[in-house]
Amino acid sequence: TIDLQQFISFILFLSKVIQQVQSFREQNRSSPLFNHLSAVSESVPGLGWVAMSPKPGPYVKEMQDAAMFYTNRVLKDYKEKDKTHVDWVKSYLSIWTDLQAYIKQHHTTGLVWSKSGPVASASGAPSAPRGGPAPPPPPGPPPPPMDLNQSAGGDSSATSRNALFASLNKGADITKGLKHVSDAQKTHKNPALRSQAAPLHTGPRPFSAPRPTASAAPALTLPPVLELDGKKWKVENQQGAQGLVISDTELKQVVYAFKCNNSTLQIKGKINSITVDNCKKMGLVFDDVVGIVEVINCKDVKVQVLGKVPTISINKTDGCHVYLSQHSLSCEIVSAKSSEMNVLVPGKDGEYTEIPVPEQFKTVWDGKKLVTTATEIAG
Repeated sequence: TIDLQQFISFILFLSKVIQQVQSFREQNRSSPLFNHLSAVSESVPGLGWVAMSPKPGPYVKEMQDAAMFYTNRVLKDYKEKDKTHVDWVKSYLSIWTDLQAYIKQHHTTGLVWSKSGPVASASGAPSAPRGGPAPPPPPGPPPPPMDLNQSAGGDSSATSRNALFASLNKGADITKGLKHVSDAQKTHKNPALRSQAAPLHTGPRPFSAPRPTASAAPALTLPPVLELDGKKWKVENQQGAQGLVISDTELKQVVYAFKCNNSTLQIKGKINSITVDNCKKMGLVFDDVVGIVEVINCKDVKVQVLGKVPTISINKTDGCHVYLSQHSLSCEIVSAKSSEMNVLVPGKDGEYTEIPVPEQFKTVWDGKKLVTTATEIAG
């Protein structure tokens, strides 16, 4: 059987496993399959839908969208090279699609606890009918009102539950013990009693299982890194490092900055690409990039180009200022799921003009296709 304490234990165990998956991804950032690991790591919290209410389906869809951000990269890298990776993407995404369909059919607003049915038991699960799939498992029992600070089990807990169920089984007779209240004793009919009425009892809210999040585990303090690994410059875990410089660069090299907070990084020379991932209050200054500059999962980042760059991509970022140079005014800036973005364009006198990037859009059907334009209040 499964009871409330067992359900809590399961959620805590699930949270621990999810954290292990995410930690495995962080420990293998140099892996050639990093995008595969990231797709799993970003979406695996979707397994915690059992603790979500009232909309577990949209929550799983959000996790699937997070996975697709990285599976699209896998498709881009392997679509013309290895069909095995393409098949893997389709299979993995189908897991979340099928899970959403199951939730929509059986648990649209979350897990439902049975009010009168038997306690769920693994041995008592109905067998699958011939020629058809197994029916969904029966819902569990309703969570009994209890003090979560006290240990489960024991005579007092069992006695309380038995007394509760005995009261519920009285049916209509349960109201026989109620005392009649006259109009003089009713606060809504006697204003004098309202000022004397005791404040409403604010007891603990009904049980809500904790959501499995990575923040439940203590944060690990990793050593700062600034090194060249093959063709990749790795800048990781820098805290308050003002004045980081990469000067000995080559065109084939890339720079990957990860979890750098309150730091500044200058990159001299011409390189292939730059990625800034999971950084806060990060300043980036570079000369020339022949590929793309990506800002992902960041907050309060400033990017300044001194030479040329063809494309700057901003994803899942809150607060990003992009300073363009005279030679980079033709740069394309692509953004998604981001806010507080501003592009600063230099004038002839050297002064910058700050222009906000639209965040709100309007889409209309013109009879043939959808037409999307930025709204006037977008900035």
